[in-house]
Parts: sequence; C-alpha cells; structure tokens
Amino acid sequence: MFDTVRKHQKLLQIVLMLFIVPSFAFFGISSYSGFMDKETDLVKVNGKAITAQEVDSAAKRQAERVGGSPQIAQSLQFRQAILSELLQQRVLAYAVNDLRLQVSKDALIKSLQNIPQIRALYKPDGSFDDARFKQLLAANGLNEEQFYAGQGFDLKIQQLVTSVARTEIATPKLFEAISSLYESEREVQAITFSAKDYLSKVDPSLDEQQAFYEANSKLFVSPELIDVDYLVLKADPKEDPKSFNEKADQFTNITYDQADSLKPAADKLKLSVQSAKGISRGGLAGAPKESPIANPKVVQALYSDDSLKNKRNIEAVQVSPGVFVSARVVAFHPSQVLPFKEVAPEIKRQLSQRAAEALAVAAASERLNTLEKDLKVASGFGSPFWVSRTKPGNLTGSALDDVMSIDAAKLPALVKVLNPGVGETIYRVDQVRQQAGVDPKIHQAQARQIQSLSAQSEFAGFMAYWRNAAGVKVINPLKAVNSGGAGS
Repeated sequence: MFDTVRKHQKLLQIVLMLFIVPSFAFFGISSYSGFMDKETDLVKVNGKAITAQEVDSAAKRQAERVGGSPQIAQSLQFRQAILSELLQQRVLAYAVNDLRLQVSKDALIKSLQNIPQIRALYKPDGSFDDARFKQLLAANGLNEEQFYAGQGFDLKIQQLVTSVARTEIATPKLFEAISSLYESEREVQAITFSAKDYLSKVDPSLDEQQAFYEANSKLFVSPELIDVDYLVLKADPKEDPKSFNEKADQFTNITYDQADSLKPAADKLKLSVQSAKGISRGGLAGAPKESPIANPKVVQALYSDDSLKNKRNIEAVQVSPGVFVSARVVAFHPSQVLPFKEVAPEIKRQLSQRAAEALAVAAASERLNTLEKDLKVASGFGSPFWVSRTKPGNLTGSALDDVMSIDAAKLPALVKVLNPGVGETIYRVDQVRQQAGVDPKIHQAQARQIQSLSAQSEFAGFMAYWRNAAGVKVINPLKAVNSGGAGS
C-alpha cells in the first residue's frame, strides 16, 4: 500500500515545496509589495490583492527555476498552482504577523549558514567575504536590512509550518486500531449473477430500438472527416546535406507561396502527390505512428480555419529529421447523425445488455432474500477465500469496502454489490482473523503514513482558520493567457 508513496517520493517532495514551504529564500519580503492593480485583482488577503501580473511573473520565474518552457509558464493549470502558492504564502504571512512570532539571532544565523549562496561567500581562512555579499544583494535589488528582514520573516513562516506539520498520533492505541483494520482478514464466498448469462432471454423489439435511437441520437454521430492530398520530401542518405537543405527551402517556399495547389512543388522537386481519406481530428485511423500524414502537427494544421475553409496548403511541417510534409484539404465531411440502419446492430446490443443486466440484478435480489431467511445455508456459493485491505485478491472498489465494512460481531453476514455493466454479486463473510507474522517494517511504514495524514489534516485545518481570519476573498477567476481580462 506504500509503493506509490515510495516510487513517487521525489514528485511529492516537489509538490510539498511548491504548496507548503514558502519560496522566499534570498528574496525576502519585498515580494509582498506592489499588488494594487485593481483591474486584475484575483484574490484579496487582509484587503491586499494578488494580481494576475504577479501570478504571471511568479509562474515565469518558477518555470525558469525548474527548467520548464515558456509554454508551461503560460498554461492555466501551472498558473493556478502558482496562484495557490502565492495565496498560501500571504495567509501564512498574515498568521506570522498576527501571532507576532519572533526569531532569535542564533536561529537566524544558523538559517543563513544553510543557504548555499551564503556558504560560498566564506573564504578558505574562514572569514566572510562581505564585499561579495553586498554585490550579491545588490544584484537582487536588496540591501542588508531588507535581506535580514526577509530571511527572518521566512524563518518565522518555516517554523510555523513545521510546528503545525509535526502533529503525531495522540495515543498508540489509535495506531493499533487503524493498523488492525488493514491487517484484518475475512473469509469470503461469492455468487455472481452475470448479465451475459441472461442475454438469451432478452430480445429488444424494433420499436424499442427505434425509440432508443430517436431519444439518444447524439450517441450516434459520425466524426468530422477530411480527405487530403499531401507531399512528402525525404532526405536521401547519400545526398549532400546542403543540397537537401536547399530542397527543403524550395519545398517550404513553393507550398506556401502557391498555396492553392501542391502540383507546382511536386513538379519542381519531382515528388508524387499522395492522397488519404477519412482523417479525423484524432488522426488517420489505422495509420502507423511513423506515417507523415498521421503526425499531430500536420493534422492540427489541416483542421485550421484557413485549411478547411479556403483549401489552402498547410505550411510545411518537419515531422522527423529529414522529412517534411505539406498537405491540403480536398473534401470536408461534417459530422452527422448516422442512419438508423447503420447503428441498429449496436443499439440492439446495448439494449440487450441493459435488459440482461436488469434480469441479473433481479435474480440476485431474489436469491439474497432467500439466503437471508436462513444464514446457516451456504449452498450455491463458490469456494471460500481470504481477503484483507492489504491483500484484496479479486475484490476492488465498493466490493472490498462493503465486505470489509461488515460488522465482525454479526457473522455470518451477506452483502450484495452491483457491478455496473456486468451484473451483481452476493458475498458471504463467515470468519475474521488477524494476519500472523506481519513484518515490523510494515507497521512502521503504516505509522509514518498515519502520522503524515494526521499532520496534513492538522495543516489543512490550520490554513482554513487563517484563511477565514485573513478575510480571503476571490475577486476574479484566473483566466487563460490569451482570453483577456484578469489573468490575460
């Protein structure tokens, strides 16, 4: 159960750094000023706004810091994460000021010595290079007073976050109770009522199929499709690279300048115009990934307004090293509701499945009523097997939850679980036991995870309190970069 946490530990560390630990280091509290452009206010904390410009600047800095592209910094999802970080920083700053926390001189000095840039300023003889220190501060637009104030403020926030996140289990009994739930095993038997066993008993009428088609016509719409002509320019391994580059330039220029036809480029470079039909927005069905016409950039360009409406050549796309493609739409087939005759087999299949599933559910309910009259009778069930939350076997989702939720003091017991699209299963639980010889390391891992969850819960409650105290108010939603308004 802990594999996911272990495998993604690095990712979790990054997320925690982004959303829990304030990223003030070396830049101090100067980032708190200048947020009063009311036209782009997003959120207000204690009456002071976080603006779209601030989010955009912070997103750009963060993307550069982690080696991301400018496109990542402009994405709505990334900027939303940055806004959440800035909001949390503001709320924590409000809490620090309201609580009037103090930092000792020794704690501040120790904190500063942990900053790599500061450690690098110590000379071999142990003395501190004050001149380089001031130059470094000036390069970041800070003086000594601002830097020390900012570091002290950051340290207060770090200490506040750490103190809240140190929540531990109040009593070992709570851990033991939770751990025992995971280690508890139950002996289970099952009877499955599958829809496929009832398909022979159903036969939807033509009227039922027609009624379903008319009521659900949106389910039977063909996708937009285009037929295209295209040219492919490929480099010959024996060809001089300079010569190919000249051909590539010609290919690009001719297909762009004479955009009403591919023939001029084909004639000039002795290429064959090829054709492909039935290309959807998702690409050409059945085409191999290496097919030039299956390239996502090519398909996206073909579905642009200029290509669809004006039937103009798309700009040449380099789909792989030494391979260029240009194409043009020759026919557009809009989406449309498919005729009933074409979809009748699928409609009959769906209606038959639904009717058979209903019969299976009804049969399960009838059997459950019979079994509940005498719980000692276990006829019809399959062979017993043991399951637990750590070893669920074939049980997943609601089936495992329902089986493990049965009161152990009231056995034997029955529970019926719906399997959407399949049918229904009755489970019988006869015995409960605790796993023997559990690895102590598993206990320790469970304890750490429980402590972590408890700490997260405490921190969430802490932040909720201070968000309320700081009067957090959403002013405008963060919008996509190109949509104008706040966040534009």
